[in-house]
Amino acid sequence: MRWLPACYFVFVLLLETVTPTGWAVSFLLIALPVIAAYALGPVSVAAVTVFAIVMEGVVAGTPCCTGHNLHQLWETHHVAAYIATGLVGLLGVALAAHRHRQERDLVRVNSVAEALMRTLLRPVPHQVGHLLAAGLYRSGEVGTMVGGDLYDIRATKAGERAIIGDVRGKGLTAVRTVADILGSFREAAHDRGDLTAVAARMERCLTREAEEIPDDELFVTAALIEYDALAHQLTVINHGHIEPVLISRGEVTAMTGPPALPLGLGDLAADRPVARTHRFTPGDVLLLCTDGLIEARDHTGAFYPLLDRLRHRFTDRPAPGPADVIDFLNTDLPRHTHAFHDDVAILAIAPNGSTRTSPTGCAP
Repeated sequence: MRWLPACYFVFVLLLETVTPTGWAVSFLLIALPVIAAYALGPVSVAAVTVFAIVMEGVVAGTPCCTGHNLHQLWETHHVAAYIATGLVGLLGVALAAHRHRQERDLVRVNSVAEALMRTLLRPVPHQVGHLLAAGLYRSGEVGTMVGGDLYDIRATKAGERAIIGDVRGKGLTAVRTVADILGSFREAAHDRGDLTAVAARMERCLTREAEEIPDDELFVTAALIEYDALAHQLTVINHGHIEPVLISRGEVTAMTGPPALPLGLGDLAADRPVARTHRFTPGDVLLLCTDGLIEARDHTGAFYPLLDRLRHRFTDRPAPGPADVIDFLNTDLPRHTHAFHDDVAILAIAPNGSTRTSPTGCAP
């Protein structure tokens, strides 16, 4: 964009050389300050305005350059063009100043939004209790980190517990729900109840949130995870979310099972959600993601083939760590799609092989 004024000026000069002498091509320079306002700052636009007026005079009345007579420099229509260029220049300066203020405000708003999301979605530590972990978040909102996807992982007395979820809705309207869900999970995760009790507490939180907004269609798809290091056992409750993916002994499989309704719609279900248990030993990696990953499209409209890509990368190879899986997806996904139209949240966890002891802390 910064080269646009120069390109336009060169275009006018070229047009002057190929058009008859009687054509007032110099009048096209009146638009130069406005064009500059889209790419340059106010001071630069003012300088371009002065430059445009000078060049109008050169094109209009310099015999050696244009073949015009020098007396044409002060003809009435040329003087009117100089005045018009000056007025357009004032408008261009005002537009450039307004654009500059908007850009500055946008940067400030984006910085606040990014800080907000980093506060809600805290960086995933390398180790949480007896799990190794890594995470990735990309927002579908262009230029911001504000989105409706969420994840978290906690080390508790009941074991390591994690959540990944996707709030219905986009942008700032979803941030409030993200904050409520994460706050509810971080508090409930430390209760001694089982994973279904944690889910029930979050269900009540969403019910209250829906009454306050109000929103009869507020819901969150989520997968809740609990790891027992002594039993090398993983417990999963899926509330309408994408199935977790297990990378184990060189094989990549989706952990299928009967999902429950999304959080917030529990009143519509007759039965409580079913918790499933799986063997989870050192060398295994569990991948949790949101639909922004598997629904990312390439130029042909094809979805991102998550299982195929993971199998291509990790089948019959040494056991990866969570960071290896996240790094691969962070590199491979942009090769598949150049535009992210939905939020993408990814969480990978793996046992670190240590003996079960009391948790030393939780995710910062």
